[in-house]
Amino acid sequence: MSGATLGQNNKATNSETSVHLEDVSPSPPIHSSEDGDCPTQSLQDPRNWPRWKKNAQILMVAFHSCVSTFMAAGIIPAYDMFAEQYGVTVPDASYLTSFQILLLGLAPLLWNPVTAVYGRYHISMFSVLGSMVCNIGGARCTTYGGQMATRVLTAFLISPPIGNGSGVVTDLCEPEKRAQKLGWWTLMTTIGTPLGPFLMGFVTKHLGIQWIFWIFAIINFCQFLVYVAIGDETIYNPENERKRSGFFGKLIPRKITSHSLSPRDFVAPFSLAMTPRVLIAACAHAITFCYGNIAMIVEMPIAFGEKFHFDAQQIGLQFIAIIIGCVLGEQVSGPMCDWFLKRVRQSRGYSCPADRLWLSYIAFGTIYAGLLTWGFQLQHATTWNVTPCVGAAIASFGNQMQTTILTTFAVESQKERSAEVGVFVNVCRQIYGFIGPFYLPHMFTALGFGGAAGVMVAIVGGCAMIPIIAVQFVATRSAKH
Repeated sequence: MSGATLGQNNKATNSETSVHLEDVSPSPPIHSSEDGDCPTQSLQDPRNWPRWKKNAQILMVAFHSCVSTFMAAGIIPAYDMFAEQYGVTVPDASYLTSFQILLLGLAPLLWNPVTAVYGRYHISMFSVLGSMVCNIGGARCTTYGGQMATRVLTAFLISPPIGNGSGVVTDLCEPEKRAQKLGWWTLMTTIGTPLGPFLMGFVTKHLGIQWIFWIFAIINFCQFLVYVAIGDETIYNPENERKRSGFFGKLIPRKITSHSLSPRDFVAPFSLAMTPRVLIAACAHAITFCYGNIAMIVEMPIAFGEKFHFDAQQIGLQFIAIIIGCVLGEQVSGPMCDWFLKRVRQSRGYSCPADRLWLSYIAFGTIYAGLLTWGFQLQHATTWNVTPCVGAAIASFGNQMQTTILTTFAVESQKERSAEVGVFVNVCRQIYGFIGPFYLPHMFTALGFGGAAGVMVAIVGGCAMIPIIAVQFVATRSAKH
């Protein structure tokens, strides 16, 4: 199983076992007894790397995840120009993004077991080089079918870190900072969605749509150079330690484990559906992410472009609100989540992953307030004003909080399968998000922005928050015993 390979040196004795206060040191190493690890003396063991190198690997995988969503959403301001150039409708042009969203969810299922055998480092380098080639092809495309092919291939090739990012964080960071470091990864993954159309709106207006893809290709090439310079393999297997010599030795691809790929490895993450805590957290996250992020981003060109007759650059500027909300939400969620868990341990002597879920209710509350503000203010606006953007920022704040909190809870519930948890959460989020653009425009047309916002709030409350309340109640009671 790929999860067993990825978690071989990071096995938890019991994901819901209470952590007693006397076992918690002020700054425990990553191979502390809390995670059930045994320290090694090998310099190739990522747990023995200096702190700067660990943080560098986490930031690289976080930026890689950001680029994957950045490129999928970056073409949104150019839908009208794509429709005109390729002779298709604007909804047809939007499928260039929709199918990338779907591939970003499904492709990690294929990459995860391959990564477990051949390592994250070389797969990441292949990922950015392949994406760069496809983006160069996108800049030269003259047909809709050709452009669709380059977008699908780009999404497939750039997707590995969206699935294995949680494994990198779990392998490299200390337990008491796990939410903060997972927050780096989730923030970058989330912020790529509004950042892409924000920046590419300027490019579309002043340079043309071809330069969207040239810029994507340049970013991929810069990523490759950074991987070569300071990147390294974050999966360590002491039974089959990699033999390498010097700088160029690490660049040679080789198997990092004796495990051979089997068809079972490619469907292994779906077995997590049998774990209620992971399944409920993943589904709740998918629902809130769709309505607290994707719905507003997909509707931005229609809501502001058609209602206020904005051009590509003006539409792109509206995404600043979502970016601000995401950044502020992460400043609160990750550090606060870790601080809260520490306070719980100090007050009652133990803690469990479900204690993190107390903060998720703040996230749900801000999502409700933000969506309703965005929907009703946008519906009643006759000329542009800032209030719908304020609502979008508030909803994005809550969305980022729940992303970090629910992802951390899911990972800590199955730490020994952390990479597979990341893949499973991503599949749920991207598939549900892929379906959204097919019915969201019709819902907004039929109900208006205010009515649609009310429906989305009801769905988030009934299908996301109530199940989280239930899973927290059960998990907390089991931790006491």
